[in-house]
Amino acid sequence: MKQILVALLILGSVIFSPKYGNANVSMPCSSVLEPVNIGYVNAKGIALVYKVKLTPSFPRTSISIHANHLPTPSSIGEYDGFEGFAFIQNEISWRFKLYPTPEEGGPTWAGRIDDITADLANSKIEVRLSNSKTGKLGPVVLESNLKTCN
Repeated sequence: MKQILVALLILGSVIFSPKYGNANVSMPCSSVLEPVNIGYVNAKGIALVYKVKLTPSFPRTSISIHANHLPTPSSIGEYDGFEGFAFIQNEISWRFKLYPTPEEGGPTWAGRIDDITADLANSKIEVRLSNSKTGKLGPVVLESNLKTCN
């Protein structure tokens, strides 16, 4: 009987350890944004996630995105730019504009949001097409799960 109890305790500690649970994301961390479409061969990005203290109140979480070799927005539809989109499924989402830098061979798109108060342990970060005139978000181009944040 004792052997069964010990085996159950060991199995339970492995199954319910923080590695597999909802542990907080260790900050600062970064996560590579990978393309969702094989047609975007060279498209990649990075999300930097860390705590910032910009006001006298408590620290907030900042997400900044840097993305390269994205497709031309208008080549995919009625889009004129990209937005960063972070969300916790069925709870909350944030979106922020990415701005292009004029570079040879296409722009680098970058942007950030600094006022997140939620725990981002189970969140996803995406780069999505957007239409600035209608406010419509388009399909996902790059994505990452924050569980892979290092």
